[in-house]
Amino acid sequence: MRRASDGWHAILRLGAVEHRVWLKEPPAIGASYVAELPFDGDFDARAYAARRLWRAVNGRTPGPAFHELSKQRRERLSAAIRALDARAAGNTYRVIAEVYFGKKRVPDRAWKTHDLRNRTIRLVQSGLALMRGGYRELLRPKRRDK
Repeated sequence: MRRASDGWHAILRLGAVEHRVWLKEPPAIGASYVAELPFDGDFDARAYAARRLWRAVNGRTPGPAFHELSKQRRERLSAAIRALDARAAGNTYRVIAEVYFGKKRVPDRAWKTHDLRNRTIRLVQSGLALMRGGYRELLRPKRRDK
């Protein structure tokens, strides 16, 4: 728990799940608490988090997290970051492609127009986008109503 200019920030570990809580006043033993949920663009996520906290406090399983990345998405993000690191270390797109896709799949000729070259460039570009702040989008799930 720590005090900040806007109130108190705490991490409650209930079971294997961490719940982050913000309080206006310092916590008191035996006090009752209320969750205030503004009707804003993040209402769905806030309501889901409040429900998970309520369930955990009452000894029930909290259920799945509101926003989890699929295995395929996690692997793609990992590959993008690794490709960016390789490019930043001075490796060519061809060398990066040979590591990711295998040397046998990378053609000796027609490399400039090959699909694996384009895929490698896109991986590096994805890594750059993450580095330039796009990683924040991973924290906020896509809204379905847009």
